[in-house]
Amino acid sequence: MNKQIPISKWIPITKKEVEQRGWEQLDVILVSGDAYVDHPAFGAAVIARVIEKEGYKVAIVPQPNWRDDLRDFKKLGKPRLFFGVTAGNMDSMVNHYTAHIRKRSNDAYTPAGRAGQRPDYALTVYVKTLKKLFPDVPVIAGGIEGSLRRLTHYDYWSDKLKPSVLFECGADLLIYGMGEMVIKEVLQKLSAGKHFSELNTINQTVYLSSTKPNLEKDKATFLFSHEECLHSKTKFAKNFRHIETESNRVQAKTLVQGIEDKYIVVNPPFPLFTEKELDAVYDLPYTRLPHPKYNKKAPIPAYDMIKDSITMHRGCFGGCSFCTISAHQGKFISSRSEKSILKEVDQITKTPGFKGNISDLGGPSANMYKMQGVDLSICAKCRRPSCIFPEICFNLNTNHKPLTQLYRKAEAHPGIKRVFVGSGVRYDLFIDKKKEEDKKNGYTEYAEQLIRNHVSGRLKVAPEHTADAVLKVMRKPSFMYFHKLKKLFDDLNKKDKTQRQIIPYFISSHPGCRLEDMAELAVDTKEQGLRLEQIQDFTPTPMTVATVIYYTGLHPYTLKKVFRTTSLPAKKLQQKFFFWYKPENRESIKSLLKKIHRGNFIRRLYK
Repeated sequence: MNKQIPISKWIPITKKEVEQRGWEQLDVILVSGDAYVDHPAFGAAVIARVIEKEGYKVAIVPQPNWRDDLRDFKKLGKPRLFFGVTAGNMDSMVNHYTAHIRKRSNDAYTPAGRAGQRPDYALTVYVKTLKKLFPDVPVIAGGIEGSLRRLTHYDYWSDKLKPSVLFECGADLLIYGMGEMVIKEVLQKLSAGKHFSELNTINQTVYLSSTKPNLEKDKATFLFSHEECLHSKTKFAKNFRHIETESNRVQAKTLVQGIEDKYIVVNPPFPLFTEKELDAVYDLPYTRLPHPKYNKKAPIPAYDMIKDSITMHRGCFGGCSFCTISAHQGKFISSRSEKSILKEVDQITKTPGFKGNISDLGGPSANMYKMQGVDLSICAKCRRPSCIFPEICFNLNTNHKPLTQLYRKAEAHPGIKRVFVGSGVRYDLFIDKKKEEDKKNGYTEYAEQLIRNHVSGRLKVAPEHTADAVLKVMRKPSFMYFHKLKKLFDDLNKKDKTQRQIIPYFISSHPGCRLEDMAELAVDTKEQGLRLEQIQDFTPTPMTVATVIYYTGLHPYTLKKVFRTTSLPAKKLQQKFFFWYKPENRESIKSLLKKIHRGNFIRRLYK
């Protein structure tokens, strides 16, 4: 597929490729837990391209072997400036284990989906290895694993509180969130002659201090120490409220947490990307292909899934309790220009092997493109974790017309057959609106455009649950909105004489969810004519409200007790209700319904 493209078009990953460029020493070496795919959906590729654009010599070491003589870590020598380390596009523990802590048999970011090509807690293993081999070379940690573990966090897989990954791994600096602008400032300061120890003033970085920072009270929040969190679940829960709040503020405070005789210092997030800055990231010269070293290997599943996709924006203001997006990207939306997106559409049409279909024109939530506060001064003071829960903010612009227009322009390209939207949509943003509001913001127009032209036979949406009590804990809207979306969907199917399907996602065992709620879910979805396919059991991941509740039993915002299901047998019982229609589950579900005093549901499920 990529044999016609010169090897020099990729970031080098071997000593031979470095030598072919005439480089004697690299400035920066990136170590990644993923295979190297030169595509803007792969974090290591993006950061490497940003470093390259700044004029530095950079290479990537993808999926180094950490179990042999460590030759992969040594093969490119010692970088002049620093090593940059990421576990990859996913937290390595989420990548490796199911919600029931069973080892996964595949890894989507590896050729052939082969498992076992990165270690558990990959970021820590990689950094410690580099520190042992090159003790005098600075190491910067980053990526999703570093971002979500930047302070004391509950680790589901070891079932304990773990300290900041920076303290644990021994890196010299941690970059959290989307790091393009941060890495540019790091390089600029180093070029200006600053010592590595002077980088701790850069926004969106985390550093370890041997002394308590001397910061004004209105500029910093001093959290309970790691040791205090170990002894008090309430203090851990209280910490989280501060962490989430500051992650989502325009003018955030510095967070400081003690550990042993040191302090973890989390500097405020970088200012939101401007349209021009975000365009520049996606306009970098990606080949959009895996490195040629993988030509003779089986395909990389994650690449096959996203190769023809386009990201329109970053951030998500949904604030779902179980989701890590706002902790990593923030709640404020940063959008690319229409021109930049259409330029990428054109580029995809020229990619070897392209068959005419854009697989996804989306983002963390597909229909938040260009959405922000009408009065940004109000946003600057906002402390809400979600702009749409418990109700849509009066100051939020939810106009869908720019998005509908962009869809139409993309599908009008002569090299494009279809443009699909594979990312999830927040249907509460456009369903059940007043006529004048609908006309002004193009809600029905958007919904019809989406369903008729950008669904590949199946529209995927995520109500997550049906019970109001559970949805409240999830920070998700009433299931009523799904009912109204499905009616619109069914009406369009009837009108168009088509058989499109709507595929909802649901979660079992989420904090707040009892067996009675799962019984309600089974009945509600059955009466909607649904047999569920897209389901999952809740997996506690670091830096989410739901995970804090799972560990502590307390809601971090109210400190009130919340029901949670923590044992594996109880989780499996909840999950069984997804499959009420399977003959082998019928008698046990009947028995369960009687036991929880929901015998009236038996007739509704099995009439």
